[in-house]
Amino acid sequence: MSYKTFLERDLPRSIHSTQPPLKFIPENFNVYVLQITQWLVPFLLRFRTRPWLPAGIVRIEAKNTEVLAQLYQQFQAGKIRFLLAFRHPEVEDPMCMQYVLSRLIPQAAREAGIELKYPISSHFLYDRGMTLWAGDWLGWLFSRLGGVPVRRGRRLDRQAIQTARNLFANGKLPIALAPEGGNNGHSGVVSPLEPGVAQMGFWCVEDLQKANRTETVMIVPIGIEYRYVKPPWSRLDWLLRKLETDSGLPMLDLDDSTIPNQAEIYTQRICRLAEYLITEMEEFYRRFYHQNFSETRDKTLTERLHHLLNRALQVAEQYFALQPQGNFIDRCRRLEEAGWNYIYRDDLPDINALPPFKRGLADWIAQEADLRIRHMRIVESFVAVTATYIKEQPTVERFAETALLMFDMLSRIQDTTLPGRPRLGLRQAQITVGEPISVTERWLNSQTNRQATKQAVSDLTKDLQSELERMIR
Repeated sequence: MSYKTFLERDLPRSIHSTQPPLKFIPENFNVYVLQITQWLVPFLLRFRTRPWLPAGIVRIEAKNTEVLAQLYQQFQAGKIRFLLAFRHPEVEDPMCMQYVLSRLIPQAAREAGIELKYPISSHFLYDRGMTLWAGDWLGWLFSRLGGVPVRRGRRLDRQAIQTARNLFANGKLPIALAPEGGNNGHSGVVSPLEPGVAQMGFWCVEDLQKANRTETVMIVPIGIEYRYVKPPWSRLDWLLRKLETDSGLPMLDLDDSTIPNQAEIYTQRICRLAEYLITEMEEFYRRFYHQNFSETRDKTLTERLHHLLNRALQVAEQYFALQPQGNFIDRCRRLEEAGWNYIYRDDLPDINALPPFKRGLADWIAQEADLRIRHMRIVESFVAVTATYIKEQPTVERFAETALLMFDMLSRIQDTTLPGRPRLGLRQAQITVGEPISVTERWLNSQTNRQATKQAVSDLTKDLQSELERMIR
């Protein structure tokens, strides 16, 4: 069996025609679906989409679980409302959180003599785009697990926000949200947080005040990190050789006698590959999209990468007539929404009723929008990448994270179907429950004027960022 066959997962190919509007998927919590899912979580973490390949997450450890057990007890007693703000480095994060809630929290409660009622779970927000590549079944499942879909690029996804706001204040479960907005592929880097978590906290306090309720509103930071059970140096070597071959980079025989240690060898290989890929992509955008890179000729690798990402986003932004606003993540979200507006046409409720001519034009626009979004997808994978990440801590985990991001980029360019990532080895997850932050106290101190409230949201976001960064140091 070839590695391509062994690693592929089913994802949709490029879009060739306009699509029906993206409908909101209502939250429809079902305790029986939750029970089955919680029972399957350990198996899914270990094997995920490849039942024949035991190379997933085999161990999950958690710190300060008794804090979360106490919070659930207070929540069930009607004393508090809280939101779980968890780090989002990998796609496995939600399953790890489900494992903690369904197994480790009840265990900590039993050990501490804390009585909890079933279910111990949470509502959550998820990206509406996940159902596009995974299939409608995922929307069905997430709905019954208590999930709320959100379109991340919209300035105001009213239906999603209103639903989440109501669940935060009135739901029978707490709510969970990744304040980074998406996974960045780095256990050791926290991406800039979006202000939505802090704003949701303040809205919840307002809703409780209007209803004359006395619950305290809390935000609980949750740190997530991943480590390999055994350093997968041989698999990492295989992956780098594959990347070098696929990219056309000539193999380089490094003289081990002149290099002090193994970490330095992999640092040199990854930096060499990164520089080659950046140079090739600069030439691609210079020649075919008329972008200028002369000012970065003598810059550092990180500066060249950021300039390249900026140019790639500009190529897409120019097509959609968008002005660059915010950081790379903000710009990616706006581009995603602009592309979806061209593909999933709210203004065409029945695309099958269109005359052939108009349907052809709609399909044409959808195809081109999909191609432009692919520029953004490449940028999306590299928003947290810096040349110093592996040099600061040259661990096998950081080497692997960087190599896998490069694998994602080459895969997106080589094929319209994104293959599943290669599994380098068994991993373990470390979950850390941080110190709960009282939103109610901050809200009471910010009611002097609108500017004070806006500043309080900003300060809460900064403090949450600092706490998440502290937990991974």
